[in-house]
Amino acid sequence: MTLKAAQQQVDKYITTTGMRYFSELTNLGILMEEVGELSRLMVRKYGEQSYKESDKGSEMDDEMADVLWVLICLANQTGVDLTDAFAKNMEKKTIRDASRHKENDKLK
Repeated sequence: MTLKAAQQQVDKYITTTGMRYFSELTNLGILMEEVGELSRLMVRKYGEQSYKESDKGSEMDDEMADVLWVLICLANQTGVDLTDAFAKNMEKKTIRDASRHKENDKLK
């Protein structure tokens, strides 16, 4: 699935199954919540924290999809074409970081 198709699918869901988009500010708060849930799992799987009973049933792929869902909602609400934005961002990084990481002693 392309980013464009994902944006269209989310919009179709919101406009046919959901009532409407939450406000941009509400969705920003939801995005932070979802990133926090992903972070919780990441620090337990890859960090030093141990799992809690409440972590059972949570899956990293589902949490990442939740983050993507809300990000797509925000893009739709604010008129951002994620395909175009991602392409421009990759171009920026490619030019800016062409040798930066290769020259970083911390990465060797």
